[in-house]
Amino acid sequence: MSLLKPFAKLPELNTANVLLVDSEDTFQHVLADAIVQQKNNVNVNVRLARSLPLPAENEDSRPRIDLVVLILHLRSELSLSSAETSLKQLDPDYFLGKVCFVVTGARCASVPHERMAAVRKLATSLHCPLLFTEEQTAEGINTAACRVLNILRVSAGLVPMATGLSLFSLIRSTLPPDLDYQD
Repeated sequence: MSLLKPFAKLPELNTANVLLVDSEDTFQHVLADAIVQQKNNVNVNVRLARSLPLPAENEDSRPRIDLVVLILHLRSELSLSSAETSLKQLDPDYFLGKVCFVVTGARCASVPHERMAAVRKLATSLHCPLLFTEEQTAEGINTAACRVLNILRVSAGLVPMATGLSLFSLIRSTLPPDLDYQD
């Protein structure tokens, strides 16, 4: 098992590939279905993984992954640690506009403030966008799918005059002033 590299394979014409990484299955499948159902003029392939690294046996037939979406559930401590472990399996070039985080459960009152702060610091330190979604409603899921799809189109190079770096510089996560960086 090796690092997942963004530029190891050639892109396919008018096709975008997204990898949804989630330690839990439920929301991952719902989000994947919503992404595929969006009406667009691009062929979208959605790949699912519980964690990284991906198995080596299908490496030669696996398409190029244009965007890695790490799904974080704030209600689950395992979700954050799984995402941190998976991030170590990505080539550093992925952090040049090809990784984003989708966060669920941000409105839950029982979520510790420290967990939210850890997620924000993680996204900020990697210069990745942080998308919050409401996984309990169809509208929230469709909104998340639309946002991921828009980012995917840019990351796959299907939007003229736009790159993942330029898009992410506009929507990247920033820490509010009350959360200081303490290394």
